[in-house]
Amino acid sequence: MSKTLYPSLAAARLCALALLLVSPAASAQEPGARPTPAPAAKASAPKSDEKAEEIVRRAVDALGGAAYLDVRTVVSHGYFTPYHDGVATLPVRFEDYLVFPDRERTHFRGSIVNSIQTNTGETGWVADLKMKKLTDITPAQAEDFRLTMRVSLDNVLRGWWRSEGAALTYVGRREAGLGRRNEAVRLSYPDGFTVEFEFSARDALPSKALYRKQNSEGELVEEEDRYAQFQEVGSVRAPFIIDHFRAGVQSSRVNFEAVEFNRPVPDSLFTRPADVKALK
Repeated sequence: MSKTLYPSLAAARLCALALLLVSPAASAQEPGARPTPAPAAKASAPKSDEKAEEIVRRAVDALGGAAYLDVRTVVSHGYFTPYHDGVATLPVRFEDYLVFPDRERTHFRGSIVNSIQTNTGETGWVADLKMKKLTDITPAQAEDFRLTMRVSLDNVLRGWWRSEGAALTYVGRREAGLGRRNEAVRLSYPDGFTVEFEFSARDALPSKALYRKQNSEGELVEEEDRYAQFQEVGSVRAPFIIDHFRAGVQSSRVNFEAVEFNRPVPDSLFTRPADVKALK
């Protein structure tokens, strides 16, 4: 995705990682494609406005307040479904281990894939268990991981953006369906990247994340995450469905079956094995 948590950060990363591992041809991370802009900028003093900060505080409270903020690990499983031209294809089962702020291991299992991808900050590795191949993540995969962190709900709600010198500002109210409105805030980074988050004006729950990503042709494509089916997990509310849209067309769905917060996650899960045979 979050939290005492909630799987927004894990879900955002699952969308990106699964497209890389399961359906590269359908992914915006095509050969040569990369998030825009790519280089990291030197952090300056973070800025925000009072209205935007209040919206973020209300969202944190809606998700569980202190319980949400106390989450340090998230263990989850469910199904990732790629979409082709807006139509769902075969789902892929996943198990995900997330340790805040920047360690994640995701295992995808399906008829066409059996792969593990692990990210630890700017490093990581990928194991193709079908092909019995182990490789380090590519610069493009590392940059994609950085992007998914920037556009995650955890980032805006937990204030991680401050370390990059981003500015949080209020955008305004937007239509969100019949009789419904969303409050929108924007994170603007020193390198020019921006992402907007929408929260329900009625109950403050997260609704959307919107940003643009550069494809292999150099075109900026609209990307959007939509959060739905919030459920109580202990003292925290979590979205169990996250749909991703690219250029207005659905490209994937993450459907969580179970989520556990603050379960112990051993460091060994993120250590690069000597070979694929060492993986269980």
